[in-house]
Amino acid sequence: MGTQTAIFIILGIYIAVMVGIALYTSKRTKSVNDFMLGGRNVGPWLTAFSYGTTYFSAVVFIGYAGQFGWDYGVAAAWIGVGNAIIGSLIPWFVLGKRTRLMSNQLGARTMPEFFEQRFGSSLLKNISAAIVFIFLIPYTASVYNGLARLFGMAFDLGENGYVYIIIAMALLSAVYVIIGGYTATAFNDFFQGIIMLIGISAVVICTVNNKGGLTSALQQLGEFEVGGAGGLNSLFGPDPINLFGVVILTSLGTWGLPQMVQKFYAIKSEKSIFTGSIVSTFFALVVAGGSYFMGGFVRLYNDSSVAKDERVPALLDAALPDILIGLVVVLVLSASLSTLSSLVLTSSTTLTNDLIKPHFKNMHDKREMLIMRVLIAFFLILSVVIAANKNASITTLMSYSWGALSGSFLGPFMWGLFSKKTSKAACIASFITGVGISMVHMVLFSLGLFPNLVESVKALGCPLNLLSPINAGAIAMIISIIIVPVVSLFTKAPEQKVVDEAFSCLEKNI
Repeated sequence: MGTQTAIFIILGIYIAVMVGIALYTSKRTKSVNDFMLGGRNVGPWLTAFSYGTTYFSAVVFIGYAGQFGWDYGVAAAWIGVGNAIIGSLIPWFVLGKRTRLMSNQLGARTMPEFFEQRFGSSLLKNISAAIVFIFLIPYTASVYNGLARLFGMAFDLGENGYVYIIIAMALLSAVYVIIGGYTATAFNDFFQGIIMLIGISAVVICTVNNKGGLTSALQQLGEFEVGGAGGLNSLFGPDPINLFGVVILTSLGTWGLPQMVQKFYAIKSEKSIFTGSIVSTFFALVVAGGSYFMGGFVRLYNDSSVAKDERVPALLDAALPDILIGLVVVLVLSASLSTLSSLVLTSSTTLTNDLIKPHFKNMHDKREMLIMRVLIAFFLILSVVIAANKNASITTLMSYSWGALSGSFLGPFMWGLFSKKTSKAACIASFITGVGISMVHMVLFSLGLFPNLVESVKALGCPLNLLSPINAGAIAMIISIIIVPVVSLFTKAPEQKVVDEAFSCLEKNI
């Protein structure tokens, strides 16, 4: 049996299981609350796996691991450690319980609805809902981009194969989200997460063993001459300052991303937080740590002529035996579809619940779920159109998306959970700076409109790469955390009745 035949058989089994889960869970999806949040009754293991599989996709495994493994060597593994500690463990303990309690108290099912109820402002809901819908699209496109490049390595699909794969993945992700909603994604995420844990472990072992073992691989990596503080086989790599920027963007970003925070809305109880945090952290250490560690060896399998988004596929093609290629295809497919399902569900439910429903009186559940399902298809079509552009960099698309979303929401959401003095004006200030920094940076430095300005910035020789959309996103997040309490000092807090309503659940339970 040929390699491609084996891959097709594995894919067939995988797709059949996913669709079967969707059909099974569809029986549990009887209301809008079931479709959006699984009835707020999802256990800690399912929630933890859903958190992790939403966090990590083809963007990390194909795009980020290839680019930053090339730039920083094995020190790129620190990104995975940051993802586990800052992006998984700490937010579960800091945000998890309060988010679950307050969102339930306010009846909030989306982040924009949380802002509306917490601050007594429909304006905040409308602005944040528009930001969610607009900036989740490039992130979704980046996931498709990574998937298509991997399939291009595994199969000979011809000139238009790239587009066909993107369309096929869009259809597959649409099927099980539309049928089963949040519960289907949670069960599928658990199944996909198991595949990711096994697959990443196998890939790391093969990557190192193919170069004579860990000691030999590290020695070969150290032979590359790179400028900066250390070599590619050193603890902190040649450029620790910009490496730290990547850690901040990819770790702190989860605190303000609606598709991540929503996991805390749906978890079964506050008692589930501890178990979920441990499982989620372990998952991140294996998946993210393994991906970036594997990426640290891409220079041993590529030369400088290979495009950054093609580096990991080239490594896999060279390092893995044929039988494991099928496992890796399913691994990245699992990682990506789990992320896609959360993105499209978050986007469609936000748009329906927060922007469309308020304009209709007494919209019943069946009509609301129908609109959500139609918007899932619309959202996927937009993402496919963007992803069909092969020149769109995976890391650039994701960086601007995360920078705008978390740069807008991180400060308002976090301070809104902890401080009664947080004001509506402070939220708007954060929305403006988060979106503004990302959009201005993209126009000035990423669209090729101002080549002279780009050259001038390069000539400055600043240790922090100001041209990087990753650093721009990290800066936006830090500013969001700072600007909210500062602006709140000089502006009016919401009405006392609104604040008391939001915090009453915390005063009873904490």
